[in-house]
Amino acid sequence: MKIQAFCDEGRTWTVSYVVFDASTRDAIVIDPVLDLDTTPWRTSTDSIDAVETFIEQNRLKVHWILDTHVHADHISGAGELKKRLQAPLAIGANIRRVQEIFKRAFNLPDDFPTDGRQFDRLLNDGDRLQAGSLEIEVLHTPGHTPACCTYHIGGALFTGDVLFMPDVGVARCDFPDGSAEMLYDSVKRKLYAFPNQTKVFVGHDYPNGRQFQYQTTIGESKAFNADLPNGITEADFVKKIHRRDSALPAPRLLFPSLQVNINAGQLPQPENNEITYLKVPLNYL
Repeated sequence: MKIQAFCDEGRTWTVSYVVFDASTRDAIVIDPVLDLDTTPWRTSTDSIDAVETFIEQNRLKVHWILDTHVHADHISGAGELKKRLQAPLAIGANIRRVQEIFKRAFNLPDDFPTDGRQFDRLLNDGDRLQAGSLEIEVLHTPGHTPACCTYHIGGALFTGDVLFMPDVGVARCDFPDGSAEMLYDSVKRKLYAFPNQTKVFVGHDYPNGRQFQYQTTIGESKAFNADLPNGITEADFVKKIHRRDSALPAPRLLFPSLQVNINAGQLPQPENNEITYLKVPLNYL
């Protein structure tokens, strides 16, 4: 198994991945990004283009496009990439709860579905997806959001926002239905149960005076994670995360991201003037 990372360094600090078998050319894509420039409010596909070019150059067959969760800091490129690659989309089954919450927040039409049908498959804990020669084990790891999933592929974990590089820590838990208690359980009971040498590929990195990184191990996380080292109690962790999160600003692309990502990365339909609009709920936070 090989892994190609695509780093949106300096903009959303997101890491997308193409995971593939070099022999069979079977592949999956995890957490693709649709670019959004908020100065002229214009989308672009530079990040998706880079992923597609790599896939074409290596003659890969993409079997699945996977989102680890409903991202609140960048627009998912899953919808656009599905159009290009004709590959199905999958996300955690609790997307339905996230859709219910933000359908109300954005006052979306009554017929906006909140049963997850925008995605081709909804994933539950313990599910296994086959992508040719690749097998993906799904771990439901809520806490950041109720729908977060970690993907276990070929002995490596793709954690999305749940677990970051050790000096960055773990995800924030102050979004609707987020839970520091659940995140503690997700990391301690599920992720830290893997062998220490297990590779971890994170969904973001926020370097502070060091080089951008995206790979660590379970052993390094247990020993050095800034928020959740192996010995911390649940009570101390929850207290620490609540204090930390109370001082964090909202993600810069929160509202554009959420209303698109609950709809599987599909932008709103153009209105009768052929222009697409995004909503901003004033004073919602």
